[in-house]
Amino acid sequence: MSQQFEPTDIRSPLSADQLEVELRAIGEARYHHRHPFQLALQNGELSKAQVQAWALNRYYYQSMIPIKDASLMARLHDPELRREWRQRIIDHDGHGPGEGGIQRWLALTDGLGLDREMVVSTGKILPATRFAVEAYVHFVRERPLVEAIASSLTELFSPLVINTRVSGMLAHYAFVSEQTLAYFKPRMTQAPRDADFALDYVKRHALRVDQQQGVLAALRFKCDVLWSMLDALDYAYVAPRRIPPGAFDPEVDG
Repeated sequence: MSQQFEPTDIRSPLSADQLEVELRAIGEARYHHRHPFQLALQNGELSKAQVQAWALNRYYYQSMIPIKDASLMARLHDPELRREWRQRIIDHDGHGPGEGGIQRWLALTDGLGLDREMVVSTGKILPATRFAVEAYVHFVRERPLVEAIASSLTELFSPLVINTRVSGMLAHYAFVSEQTLAYFKPRMTQAPRDADFALDYVKRHALRVDQQQGVLAALRFKCDVLWSMLDALDYAYVAPRRIPPGAFDPEVDG
């Protein structure tokens, strides 16, 4: 799958610190903490059905993260790097049945009253969700390694969103609890750990202008993936409420 990227105007190589500044600026401008659906979610402005739709579609993203990470890990020739990246898979899959982030996300969808078989099948997710998530998986498999790793740097910005999301949802929605939102607590330490590693790798390996252009474009791409998923939810379940054929319909599946 060929990806097209917005060019970055870099005339000469940036220092490692300058590159970090540019990466953080992308997150501040383009991460989905500014998306209207995200703001509505954390401010208590969504119905239970709309929150269900969010959790159902986000499950597909969560379930594909270990697959994305396994494909990246297969490209690492250094055992130390593989051991470091392997922890991401363990975080999501756990050491055994009933463990890990994916199971905690299913506790959220269970708590929202969604049928687990329907959730796990992913048959009711929005087409745009599937396209966006699979584009991300293909990106990590096919782009240069430093760009694949840079695409994970949205984790630099996720703790702020997690704090705001969890506190807002607990304050505004009677149908959620700390138990149903248990997925997010471990991510407050896991995401910064993973982001620190990825940022250090990118700063040490993206040295040429073309490599730095690539990692900046990779982070923009990942931000676009997350933003487009919320765009699709907003279009289908908020306004103009046009649910694609076969996708989750709260009146039928809720």
